Amino acid sequence: MAKIKDENKEAAPLNPSVARLQTFFKEKVTPNLVERFQYNNIMKVPRLQKISINIGVGAAAAEPKLLEIALQELAQITGQKPQIRKSKKAISNFKLREGQPIGCRVTLRRKAMYEFFDRFVSLAVPRIRDFRGLNDTSFDGRGNYTVGVKEQIIFPEIDIDKVPRISGMDISFVTSASTDEEAYVLLSELGMPFKKKNN
Repeated sequence: MAKIKDENKEAAPLNPSVARLQTFFKEKVTPNLVERFQYNNIMKVPRLQKISINIGVGAAAAEPKLLEIALQELAQITGQKPQIRKSKKAISNFKLREGQPIGCRVTLRRKAMYEFFDRFVSLAVPRIRDFRGLNDTSFDGRGNYTVGVKEQIIFPEIDIDKVPRISGMDISFVTSASTDEEAYVLLSELGMPFKKKNN
């Protein structure tokens, strides 16, 4: 009987419904945040709530196929079907009509969110050319952080030989933190490679 318990204990971390980073957050990050900010209630510990990835394809107004390519690439990167974003107003200078598809977006939550975060910081970010750390000035004052990616080819899911055009995207990390400082520490603890601050 004891042997069965030991086997179950070893198998626990391989739970397919829980991402590796999700377990890391619970076991390592949460205690560190409690110690750092002296929370008196575990529910006050900030956590990652969702990740939104947006690709703007302004040129899709003249070349609709570009939006199709962006949809395919975003689906490959996230493993989730993107939503099409439409223009809210007409802009004649850009030959843009109201309601015209000009971009796409995916919102990730729970396991998919943690798995994307893990791949982003461990696989994609190190492939950024001349990378010296992510800028820490892109917090919005309410504990959310957005980073702009200039090239979709940093993601290993994208085959560079099949990319007809280099395009970028905005990735927003939405947290439950009430301050930017708490959000910064949370994301750092999860592995976000921010630029080192000068003392």
